[in-house]
Amino acid sequence: MEIPKDKKIILFDGVCNLCNTSITFVIKHDPKDLFRFAPLQSDIGKTLMEKHQIDPAETDSIILVHQEKAYTKSSAALRIARHLSGGYPLLAMFLVIPAFLRNIVYDYIAKNRYKWYGKKDSCMIPTPELKAKFLG
Repeated sequence: MEIPKDKKIILFDGVCNLCNTSITFVIKHDPKDLFRFAPLQSDIGKTLMEKHQIDPAETDSIILVHQEKAYTKSSAALRIARHLSGGYPLLAMFLVIPAFLRNIVYDYIAKNRYKWYGKKDSCMIPTPELKAKFLG
């Protein structure tokens, strides 16, 4: 499948309940239809991680890919928030904090997400209305 150049691609852990809930949240707050989605476990997810030299052992929760750049962890989350409706773009101001500090909180949540929110046996299957937003 061809990756749309005009969209921002969010790669997410398809078996993580927190990640799936987050994707649903982004879809509801994406009035400009900027985002497309693919599980990390998909062929597209694996291809984009390899292209951007992202080690899946180091980053296993969220990646934002736009044009020729990839952002991981808190950098991805805050750059996504920048484009959402409501007050969420204000969260992007936290990008001024060095990533290694922001990622302390991010990594703690990512490490415990299965324990706190659970895990599915397989990746989320989008509804027919949402299928066009998912790649692969």
